[in-house]
Order: sequence, then structure tokens, then C-alpha cells
Amino acid sequence: MEAGRLIVLTGPSGVGKGTLLRQLLKRHPELELLVSATTRQPRPGEVHGKHYYFVTRDQFEEMIIGDELLEWAEYAGNYYGTPSLPVKQLLEKGRSVILEIELVGARKINKTFPSALRIFVLPPSLDELEQRIRLRGKDSEEVIAQRLSIAKAEIEAADEFDVTIVNQDFKEALQRLEAAIKPS
Repeated sequence: MEAGRLIVLTGPSGVGKGTLLRQLLKRHPELELLVSATTRQPRPGEVHGKHYYFVTRDQFEEMIIGDELLEWAEYAGNYYGTPSLPVKQLLEKGRSVILEIELVGARKINKTFPSALRIFVLPPSLDELEQRIRLRGKDSEEVIAQRLSIAKAEIEAADEFDVTIVNQDFKEALQRLEAAIKPS
């Protein structure tokens, strides 16, 4: 059996990664989305095990010490990481796995899985990104300012990725994402 493919999707907070990913998974059920672990508090409507594995800081640090994470990063004061065992098991079964992760984690994946397809989603502009974050209505002014500051640095790293997609027109961005993940 042929090994599966690891696909990494990243980009600034609020750029539309999650929305693109949900549509991609509807259209491509052969893809496996791996749920990340995080120490941040669940947002309204988020479900443990579906959106994230919500864990305490101590639990996450035990996962780091136990080498149970494929990648991990601290972002906006919280830990985020990908449990390694499920990824390895799915790839060995020939399944393609997609990870929606932060830049630091994507960089780590490049070292541990250099054959992974790495895709970076860009906003049309920083002003548009700020509007999108504000429209979500989920973050305080302090968190919004922090996310925008981080986004500026992340956008500068876009050229490190195999594929960049500007999410200005959703349908077009989704088509570009689908074209990028097709096996060559």
C-alpha cells in the first residue's frame, strides 16, 4: 500500500483557512483532517474532539515532554499542537492527512516531513484581514491587535511555502486549493 500524503494549511488568523478547509473536506471526503490540541478556551459552539482537543497547560506540557506531538507552537499565549501518532497511523494506511496549523508548526513540519505539501493562505490586504477578524466578533480589542501584529510577520513568511493562495474570492481560492492538493 502506498503511503498517504501530508498536507499543511496555514495562514494568518482570520484569513479564512477554516472556511476553505470545511468546504474542501465536504468535496473531498478522502482527506483526513486531524484535530489539534490547544490550551485556549473553547469559543461558543466549539466541541472538544471535533474542533480541538482542549487540554490544560500542564497536560499539553506533558505531551511535549512525552514527545507525543508532531509539531507544536505557542500562539497568542496558548499552546497548539498536532498529536503525532494519529498522523503516522493514517499515512501508513495510505490516507492523505491535512493539518490546519500555525506558521511555527508548519516550519517544524518542513523539518520532520520535508515531503509535505505546504500551502499558505493570504488575505487580500491587512485592512481586509482586520475587518474579517472584527466581523467574527469573538475576540477582544487586545486579542485583535495581537492577531494583526502576528499576521504581519506571518505574511512575510508566505514565500517559504510550496503554494500561496490569496483568499479574496472564496470560490476561486477553493478552486486553487483543490488544484494544489491533486496528486502530481
